Amino acid sequence: MKKPAHHIFVCGSFRATGSAQGVCSKKNSMGLLQYLEQELADRGLPEIAISSTGCLKACDHGPVVIIYPENWWFGGVEDEAAIDAIIDGLESGQPAEAYLID
Repeated sequence: MKKPAHHIFVCGSFRATGSAQGVCSKKNSMGLLQYLEQELADRGLPEIAISSTGCLKACDHGPVVIIYPENWWFGGVEDEAAIDAIIDGLESGQPAEAYLID
């Protein structure tokens, strides 16, 4: 596997017990993860890794998506339009301002 240029983390609200709880999970973050994977494939962006995470401790902003190495934290990522905006920003090199967590 080639080292990815970017890594996208999607909060799955998983706790130490392994159960998914919390805002991100309740707002379908794992469903959005599936859309994200498909959209990246459709756009021909294989150099981007995607992972679900445990709780990112940013529940006030959930669902939360993080992109590294840029260290962009996005909140309120509740639908496919938000995912599209985030990917558009990644492609252009500018974060999707509407979703950035300060």
